[in-house]
Amino acid sequence: MGMYILRRLVSTIAVMAMVGIFIFLLLRLAPGDPAAVIAGPTATEQMVANIRESLGLNEPLPVQFAHWASHVLRGDFGASVFTGVPVLQLLSQRLEPTISLSILTMIVSVTVGVSFGVLAAWRSGGIFDRSLTAFSALGFSVPVFVIGYFLIYCLAIRTHWLPVQGYKPLEGGLAPWFVHLILPTLTLSVPYIAFIARITRASMLEVLSEDYMRTAAAKGASSYAMLFHHALKNAGVPILTVIGISFAYMIGGVVLTETVFNVPGIGRLVVDAIKNRDYPIIQSVLILISGLYVLINLLVDLAYTLIDPRIRY
Repeated sequence: MGMYILRRLVSTIAVMAMVGIFIFLLLRLAPGDPAAVIAGPTATEQMVANIRESLGLNEPLPVQFAHWASHVLRGDFGASVFTGVPVLQLLSQRLEPTISLSILTMIVSVTVGVSFGVLAAWRSGGIFDRSLTAFSALGFSVPVFVIGYFLIYCLAIRTHWLPVQGYKPLEGGLAPWFVHLILPTLTLSVPYIAFIARITRASMLEVLSEDYMRTAAAKGASSYAMLFHHALKNAGVPILTVIGISFAYMIGGVVLTETVFNVPGIGRLVVDAIKNRDYPIIQSVLILISGLYVLINLLVDLAYTLIDPRIRY
């Protein structure tokens, strides 16, 4: 087990190194001059040259990368080229809305998706199973922003049950915080509920058709024991995989959802930074998101070993 974890950690470090190189080159080789964007349309060539010099853009790419990587490894992500505010400070100000939305979305998606998938597999061919199949196809096909506008119309504009937009910090009270996150959470959860439920159903159907499940039924095992003790555990590897994939895909969904519902999270920060070509913010957010994605994959791989010990070898 120790060697398995060590191998995964080494591969994780190698992946992050390649991700860092890719992010650095992607931004540097993209069309457009960030110095010209920062200086504005009325700037002279000398002003643009001075900005390029101050940002270190005149240095060779290897020198720029070595300088940037050394600061990142020390936890220094630099400051915004427009506001001068340290990137870590900007991220800390936007972190709570994004984390709150992501955690609530994953709780709802995993709880509802796995439950629906198990029930659909248990009553395969029934009305609930057919309804879930239709919902899965529809929920995973419709764009997130379309779902968001539909829920806004139904639950906010027509009924006035929920606020349309905005975010209330947790320190202002649990109820306002939760109420303002209901619509964004429901919007972002729909495609992941559909995805997780569909894979859970398929995995459960495969396990339920095995001989040992028929043996358990013949011995008088209860439906609960068959579904959750035998079937769900043996179907856990693909379910864990799709949960990890869903969490990774959620990054793009968070950006759209925060834009639709005017949530001041990291997604909005990234959109504004891309418009302004604010290199430090873009690079820092991409590195943190990539690190989170790699960490999730690592945790999923380690969780595999708890469900199926054969994977360790």
